[in-house]
Amino acid sequence: MRRAPRQPLRFAVFARGMVRAMVPALVLVPVLLLGSTAATAKEAAEAAANPALEARVMAVSEELRCLVCQNQTIADSHADLAVDLRNQIRTKLQAGESERAIKAYMVERYGDFVLYRPPLKATTVLLWVGPFALLALAAFTLWRAIRQRAQRLASAAPSDADLAHARRLLTPDPAGHSDR
Repeated sequence: MRRAPRQPLRFAVFARGMVRAMVPALVLVPVLLLGSTAATAKEAAEAAANPALEARVMAVSEELRCLVCQNQTIADSHADLAVDLRNQIRTKLQAGESERAIKAYMVERYGDFVLYRPPLKATTVLLWVGPFALLALAAFTLWRAIRQRAQRLASAAPSDADLAHARRLLTPDPAGHSDR
């Protein structure tokens, strides 16, 4: 008597579990998408109200680094802090402050790191020289490793006695003796 395979039952249990796991995601994703469009719509309305002011806000924002993302300007970032900083810049520009005064305020509050192009001075010299110093150190390390390997290979070359012994072993014996 032969038993029926149990594979279809296992698959059914697996499929039911997958459906149960996916239902919350299918409900949650649209809710999250609707919430994110509301935040974008508010920012777009502010931008449309005064295009000249918004151009100035973006010009200043292009020169400041997002402190959350660190590889983007606050103009490009969608992090909450970047949005807050853009709103703060907008408020200060509406109050009549200059771009230079706003950047000085941001540097005073967050340090030179907030500038996307920090000035060359004693406290930021590592930012400017550091990558070149690391590149020089890597090149020196590579050169030294190659030189040491070449020396090891040169010292590991076989001696004349070793070569003669190898030739004797490899040449066929005319008498047919195999004991060498």
